[in-house]
Formats: sequence, structure tokens, C-alpha cells
Amino acid sequence: MDAKIGITAEHRQAVSEQLAKLLADEYVLYTKTRNAHWNVEGIDFLAKHKFFEEQYNQLDEFIDSVAERIRKIGHYAPATLKNFLALTHLTEYSERHNDSLGYIKDLLADHETVIEFIRGNINPIANDYGDAGTSDFITGIMETHEEMAWFLRAHIK
Repeated sequence: MDAKIGITAEHRQAVSEQLAKLLADEYVLYTKTRNAHWNVEGIDFLAKHKFFEEQYNQLDEFIDSVAERIRKIGHYAPATLKNFLALTHLTEYSERHNDSLGYIKDLLADHETVIEFIRGNINPIANDYGDAGTSDFITGIMETHEEMAWFLRAHIK
């Protein structure tokens, strides 16, 4: 699909590659948050079960919006688990206890990884590839990840 949106094909390709990595990260983080929701144990089970549900619902929205952003700039979104695992910056699973603190620490580390990845792409996408729209889009996603990380971090202190 040749999207005539004022960005060269080469630049749209470069941006879509970064968005594909972000999509993979969001999908893996979503899956890990679902895992926490399903498997958390302990005295705070119900509160954390609901908390993780709120977080995976936010991540579900990111997954759809990142995939749609890839389509808007003229590319196809990766959509297989194999693709996501090849593209992600995150680990699919880490050893931890099934208590809320174990899940929270694991998910917090992943959110921080995603934040750093996005932050590193905001200016290059805008300045090097001329895509202010995607730069603005990922800035908004980063800000929500920062809030989600804050909520996780607040449970640790």
C-alpha cells in the first residue's frame, strides 16, 4: 500500500519497524499482565487481581492503536506470537513468586524498558523521519506507561 502522506517510503518503513517493536513489547507486556491477573496469590489477591485487570485493559488499547498506526503509515502490523517474540525487548517469562510483589517488580521493569525504548524514538521519528504524527502518538503512549509504572512503583514502597 503506497500511503501518500508526506513521508518517504524509506522513512515510513523505518518508522513502521520501530512501531512493530513497540507492538511486540505491548503484546508481551499485555500477556504478562494477564498472567499476573490470573495467577496472583496472597492476602491481597482480590485487590491485585482487579489492579492487574485495569492495567491489561490499558495495554489492550495500546496494542490496537499501535497496530492501527502501522497501517495508517502504509504497512502491515506483525500479528503472530512468533513475530512478537522475535521483535520484543522484553522476556516472555521471568522467575518470580506468584505473589503480588513478584509480579509488580517484573511488570515495573518491563514498563520501564518500554518507556526507555519509546523515549529513545520520539525525536528520531520526528526529526530524522519527518513523522511528527507518530512521534506525538508514541509520546502519549509513553506518558501512560509512566503513569502505569508509577502505580506499580507505589505498591513497592
